[in-house]
Amino acid sequence: MRIPFLDALAARVLVCDGAMGTMLYGKGVFINRCFESLNLSDPALVRQVHEEYVRAGADVIESNTFGANRVKLRAFGLGDQVHAINREGARLAREAAGDDGYVAGAIGPLGVRIEPWGKTGVDEAEQVFREQAAALLDGGVDVFLLETFRDLNEIGAAIAAVRAVCDLPIIAQMTTEEDGSSLDGTPPEQFAPALVARGADLVGVNCSVGPAPMLETLERVAAAVDTPLAAQPNAGKPRDIEGRNIYLCSPEYMASYARRFVALGVRLVGGCCGTTPEHIRQIRLAVTAMHPGAAVAAAAPAPRVSVDTPHAQPPVPRAQKSRLAAALARREFVVGIELLPPKGHVWQEALEHARQLRLRGVDVVTIPDGPRAGARMSALSLAVLIEQQAGIETVLQYSCRDRNLLGIQSDMLGAHAMGLRNLLGITGDVRKLGDYPDATAVFDVDSIGLTNLVRQLNHGLDIGGQPIGPPTAIHMGAMTNPGARDLDHVLRRFEYKVEAGAEFIVTRPIWDVRAFERFIAKVQGAGVPIIAGVWPFESVLNAEFLAHEVPGLTVPEAILERMRRTGTAEAAAAEGVAIAREVATELVPMVQGLQIATPTGRLPLALDVLDGLDLP
Repeated sequence: MRIPFLDALAARVLVCDGAMGTMLYGKGVFINRCFESLNLSDPALVRQVHEEYVRAGADVIESNTFGANRVKLRAFGLGDQVHAINREGARLAREAAGDDGYVAGAIGPLGVRIEPWGKTGVDEAEQVFREQAAALLDGGVDVFLLETFRDLNEIGAAIAAVRAVCDLPIIAQMTTEEDGSSLDGTPPEQFAPALVARGADLVGVNCSVGPAPMLETLERVAAAVDTPLAAQPNAGKPRDIEGRNIYLCSPEYMASYARRFVALGVRLVGGCCGTTPEHIRQIRLAVTAMHPGAAVAAAAPAPRVSVDTPHAQPPVPRAQKSRLAAALARREFVVGIELLPPKGHVWQEALEHARQLRLRGVDVVTIPDGPRAGARMSALSLAVLIEQQAGIETVLQYSCRDRNLLGIQSDMLGAHAMGLRNLLGITGDVRKLGDYPDATAVFDVDSIGLTNLVRQLNHGLDIGGQPIGPPTAIHMGAMTNPGARDLDHVLRRFEYKVEAGAEFIVTRPIWDVRAFERFIAKVQGAGVPIIAGVWPFESVLNAEFLAHEVPGLTVPEAILERMRRTGTAEAAAAEGVAIAREVATELVPMVQGLQIATPTGRLPLALDVLDGLDLP
């Protein structure tokens, strides 16, 4: 009869298995398959891998369930098989482990960002993890292994989910960069105590790096907590050899570091990506040859580091961030006009346009991010040039599309260092337009996550909670769409954006004033300035396109009919200006500003709209 897992861990160092994915791939399973689905479709193959690790000397066998949560399985059309896949995964591991081995219910990240960086709530994440944990418990696991997490909030939700269904031991492992910090920048001195505080019985590190950098990280973890440690490094970094990723750390090399891990105080040692049964066999021999009791006693734990450090700094008062921020704080009406980044690298014409707008009394120039029409200068670069040489403030529109969280953080710090202060965050679209129809979009966070990131920087902290010196003074704005059909969804996201720290809101183009009145009645108590988007149609084709082919925009049929009745291109452009001017006139009493944009950056159209308005 097996003694309880934690009792066994106290008596001796336990060896965990290696890389299920590496082994399945080596046995011919394509990388685009859902490996976890093999628990149902090819259980003999999964059991075979488990048994190879058992024969190699593994005490702990992980269930083949790392990505078996509802979010990831849904991408394969398997969202309704969460319970069956996890239960069977645990059962297969149980059969292979036998009477003496332990089964660890493997749970990995959801594959989506959760709050504050994403739109998935912590409570929603916890519910998804709870479903997986309950199924693994039904399958007969002895311990839960939460691994390869980068976000403390997400692994905290996973820990809470396990605790909601049982009191079995929890191993909580973060994945780190070579400098020891998590992929989101949280150092071991912070994440290790936080894992213990949230209920983990063992804390450790897995994946991402090889044994050498992991040893340095674990030294810092050992100094921060006095709980047992776990280590599961990759077999080095993968090398591209004839089109295949090959892990080159030899079994003997991995075993040499296993001895160092144990000497440091690690009580559970195994491997991650690239780790084969032969690696585990050598690790088993190394661990057996040691006298872990004396080695562990020599590594006395250091005092814990407080979870509460570091402290945030007071933010810069809003009115001191920029001229736009000061004007909005004084309840002044503001006007912005959008200016497209130029194609190529010649920027002098855009600079001259910005100077013209300043002379016409425009308060700010908004620089849109990433128009899909070929090789254009970056919005950030143009914004810096305009602020430095045209004498007018900009609002930098910044899209989360194709940027990861750490890259976004670097961009924000760089933009601030170059003097940019007004930021308009957008999630970005996935439409394929312009000269590159095969381009794809990648998202790490959405605009709510971006707003939360800026709030951190404005309190002198990075995304990992570490001090950055003086706080930034970024005046943060966000987009909303009052004309969307699902207004409840828009209102929820509006609330989240304001809660995250949005200091002003810019709407998408408005043509349906009655819909906007319904929207403004719902949000006027939020206390955040609303700047309404205005768009003059330049042609009948432009009006039809926006009405029927751009998701989320609403153009009333009566307005479309007005555009259709125009007989020439000149008449259509004039009617588009007239419609925009009429809409803006109705919007002015309800908002604190206007942002005028045109389809192809035609400034005369935008200025024609502005010339006919009676502004406060």
